[in-house]
Amino acid sequence: MRYQWIDEYLKSMKGVSSDYKEEWNWTRYLLGDKMFAAVCKDDQGRDSLITLKLEPVEGQFLRQQYEDIIPGYYMNKVHWNSIKADGNVPDDLLKDLLEKSYRLVLAGLTKKKQSELLGE
Repeated sequence: MRYQWIDEYLKSMKGVSSDYKEEWNWTRYLLGDKMFAAVCKDDQGRDSLITLKLEPVEGQFLRQQYEDIIPGYYMNKVHWNSIKADGNVPDDLLKDLLEKSYRLVLAGLTKKKQSELLGE
């Protein structure tokens, strides 16, 4: 995988936990019990896709701009997008998209849950 920094980067965000779903072959990154990103492995155990949530219009725009951004793998194709782990999406753009996904999911949580996760 080209994005070796991704696990450390996601786990450094406030309130984030992760787990491994063996039946999906995914490492999921969660805010509370809500997933905002996942790293999906192929049959050989190599990272193959990074899946994240975006506003539908932005996701559609990015899919037109980058061949390595595709509709969310095994996810709702309107809200979720997958990025090929060996693709050519710039690191800075991927970090920005991961932060947007984090903020989207965080905003969907109750104020109480947000405070708990952010330690406020």
